[in-house]
Amino acid sequence: MNKLSPLDRRSALTLACVISLRLFGLFLIMPVFSLYAQQMPDATPLLIGLALGVYGLGQVLLQIPLGLLSDRIGRKPAITLGLLVFAVGGGVAALSHSLLGIVIGRALQGMGAVAGAGTALAADLTRHENRSKVMGIIGVSIGMAFLLALILGPPLEAVAGLPGLFAATSLLALAALVLLWLIVPTPAQASAPAAATFASVLSMLRDGRMLVLNGSVFFLHMLLTASFVGLPLLLADRLHLPASRHWELYLPVMVIAAFVMGAFLHRMRDLAQSLRMVAVCVVATGLGLLGFGWSGDHVAVLGVAAAVFFSAFNLLEAALPSLVSQLAPGARRGAAMGAYSTSQFLGAFVGGAVGGIALGRLGPDGVFLCAATLTLLWLPLVLVGARRIGQVDAGPMAGAVPEA
Repeated sequence: MNKLSPLDRRSALTLACVISLRLFGLFLIMPVFSLYAQQMPDATPLLIGLALGVYGLGQVLLQIPLGLLSDRIGRKPAITLGLLVFAVGGGVAALSHSLLGIVIGRALQGMGAVAGAGTALAADLTRHENRSKVMGIIGVSIGMAFLLALILGPPLEAVAGLPGLFAATSLLALAALVLLWLIVPTPAQASAPAAATFASVLSMLRDGRMLVLNGSVFFLHMLLTASFVGLPLLLADRLHLPASRHWELYLPVMVIAAFVMGAFLHRMRDLAQSLRMVAVCVVATGLGLLGFGWSGDHVAVLGVAAAVFFSAFNLLEAALPSLVSQLAPGARRGAAMGAYSTSQFLGAFVGGAVGGIALGRLGPDGVFLCAATLTLLWLPLVLVGARRIGQVDAGPMAGAVPEA
């Protein structure tokens, strides 16, 4: 089995730092946004949901153009442009006194779409045989950024308010920019296109082998964004827990989720086992969402539901990018990662809209029950897709899990 070279390891860890720092800022507002947004003069349930998910639409529209731009001007300049747009969006949201202004700021943040260029930079800096491990390391770092954001978001909001959190997202983007130029190696030249054309990405969206993974990340981020339309309201209204104390639930839950991710991620060594684990995570996600909806005022039920839901989320968030890297045709790996990212951010946008509509018509409990129902569409996709893939592929999946 190929070991990561010192350059591979340095590239993976430093680029993971840059990517996770930006996403940490993006995740930071999720655990408190719904509560704050309700106080805005123009607040409606749909607008609250859109404000949470609209960044995904910007990502969908601009990640391929920015990836292609990086082929022309270089990876780091293109990523720099994206981070600066992201920082401006955070500033617009921080200075806004209406929910519509926050929607505009969040849309601008989404337009700082550096996922394609970042993935291409990782490919430029690492050997072909180790790219799946590097993608796995980056996936784990994103999962850890999400864990920390959920824990730190509520107490930071209590100190600085939501405008302070938006300002922090801009500062984190600028810090990522400094790290990009100071610690991330600069490749001698691009080894492959950052993102193929729209047509090649579309072909990967239609590819039967990739459908299970693209569909999985779509549902995963749709359900995550939808759940955060209702979860802060559930904690505040049902459990009478002020936002500054929400970390008391998130901290033990995220510690459990981190242990689960560590315990199971390294076991996903062959394709069949990995896809079975994905199916188990889908079931766990649905059960967690049902637990949210049926928890009532029982803290213990809510805690168990949260531990189940976030354990499944973090395991999938870390494992799916590596699976994409393994299943993608070698010559079209860039297009496959572009299709995967497109599915992910489209899911976030749809989840915000679905969560907002469900909140307005069904209330917070209805958000979770509606989201849980959607797993009934996700599970057959995974089971049928896994069966089709299993008929074509067999044997070990070298590099499915990152190794230092």
